[in-house]
Amino acid sequence: MQQTYSNPKNRSQKDTCIFTKVNATALPRLEALCAAWLPGGRRRGAEYLALNPTREDRYIGSFSINVINGRWADFATQDRGGDPVSLYAYLNGLSQIEAARKLAEEMGVAA
Repeated sequence: MQQTYSNPKNRSQKDTCIFTKVNATALPRLEALCAAWLPGGRRRGAEYLALNPTREDRYIGSFSINVINGRWADFATQDRGGDPVSLYAYLNGLSQIEAARKLAEEMGVAA
């Protein structure tokens, strides 16, 4: 089943603000966050390659996160997203707003 994790258009102004702040804080740290969230992965160019923990993945390479722009994709399932919040939501089975709030708390971002 293909899922795209993107920013819904029907967000409140407060929700949009938290997404902006969290993504702006997380993006420069994305390689370190990927290493913590996806241990055993490796960097190749701008991409962090790892096994996808949401499925029985056996080969590094089909799950990729661009640590420069935040876009990520699982090429085996076609799941994809465009920022650190969507990646965190995907990996942890959270909604976008739950992921943004949890990351805000973890990174000390005022919501």
